[in-house]
Amino acid sequence: MLKQYAKNWEIILASKSPRRSELIKNLGLEFKSIVKNIDENFPNDLNKNQIASYISEKKADAFDLQKNNQLLITGDTIIYSNGKVLGKPTNKKEAYAMIESFSGNIHEVISAFCIKTKDKKIIRTDCVKVHFKALESDEINYYINEFSPYDKAGAYGIQEWIGQIGITKIEGSFYTVMGMPIHLLYESLKNIMISE
Repeated sequence: MLKQYAKNWEIILASKSPRRSELIKNLGLEFKSIVKNIDENFPNDLNKNQIASYISEKKADAFDLQKNNQLLITGDTIIYSNGKVLGKPTNKKEAYAMIESFSGNIHEVISAFCIKTKDKKIIRTDCVKVHFKALESDEINYYINEFSPYDKAGAYGIQEWIGQIGITKIEGSFYTVMGMPIHLLYESLKNIMISE
């Protein structure tokens, strides 16, 4: 559906995430991936719903688009659990603590994206509540040892083993938890591409 509108656009995805790449490929879009290292720190006075959009925009601002047909997509995801903002864990201890905090609890996953063209910027955010069963310590350790928790906000992927055995309910979009509110991205891309 988007393919017909996208043929004149040079689409850039500024993300290392294989999940985001897969989701955007599934929209039928061709793109190139270019990642710039940016400082992902954010001001302390931002509320939980502003952080992912702030970082997404920061990632977009690292690019200076020169051509009228260039379209950049960036994204970011944070997890809000027990009053704390969780990003990616840096070691096994952090990963364990993050996943343990979800056990028997509800946490929020907030994903945002920024679409940037030479003269336009669109930023949208989506928030999902995720319910986890009570997890046993050997389940948490098995997941950390057998999978890759270190490149994911909150140390888990919903599509992986821990999500399959642990998540009992999602209030919102599965794909937002995966790292991209793809329903909102589709709508925004369509609006931009049709209006140009």
